[in-house]
Amino acid sequence: MAVTPQPNEAFLREVDEELRRDSAVQFWNRYGRLLIGAVVAGLVAFGGYLLWQNWREQQAGAIGTKLTKVYEQLGKGDVKGATAPLAEIAATSNEGYAVSARFIQADIALQKNDLKGAAKIFGAIAADGGVSPAFRNLALIRQTNAELDTLAPQAVIDRLKSLAVKDSPWLGSAGELVAVAHLQAGHKAAAAKIYGLMAADEAIPETLRSRAVQMAGTLGIDAIKDNGDTQR
Repeated sequence: MAVTPQPNEAFLREVDEELRRDSAVQFWNRYGRLLIGAVVAGLVAFGGYLLWQNWREQQAGAIGTKLTKVYEQLGKGDVKGATAPLAEIAATSNEGYAVSARFIQADIALQKNDLKGAAKIFGAIAADGGVSPAFRNLALIRQTNAELDTLAPQAVIDRLKSLAVKDSPWLGSAGELVAVAHLQAGHKAAAAKIYGLMAADEAIPETLRSRAVQMAGTLGIDAIKDNGDTQR
């Protein structure tokens, strides 16, 4: 009787390798061009991104240089000469420079005692959803300050109350406006509470804190001694 031959390991490995090569060839024939296309597209996209980033940096540098010249012009009192460059910068897509230019435009309006014009610019920044919250909050406070003589006390309170709270970075500037509005509305306890919060906040400038302590004192509260009570 014939004996069944034992499998040859070397032969099996050779067959396995051949199958692998065939599979690789078939895969390459089917997907090779797609892979090359994907790699090329990726390289083109990455190169485009680098070019775009470089262009943005160059643009930002040019805008920064222009803004520096504007500051120099304003420092020399040449408001007229700074007007057109400011408008150009304010219309750019670079948020930091554009918002800075808009704030300067509003400050120029304030220097001219054009409170309505300044408030309009600040209000537009505060309502601009494309601007970061920090800029919007600052613009809202400055808009309110510019309109303070024409706003009802409750309007000031409603507008800034979310900023005039404990641990808010805007407690100093917004808090004082809200506290004054509370006093005008006859809300002495509410005003005293805000002054107490301001007096206890070490992040607020010392002059503003001292004024808050004095105001709280006139309302019958020792802000230094009882600041823990005013914060509750």
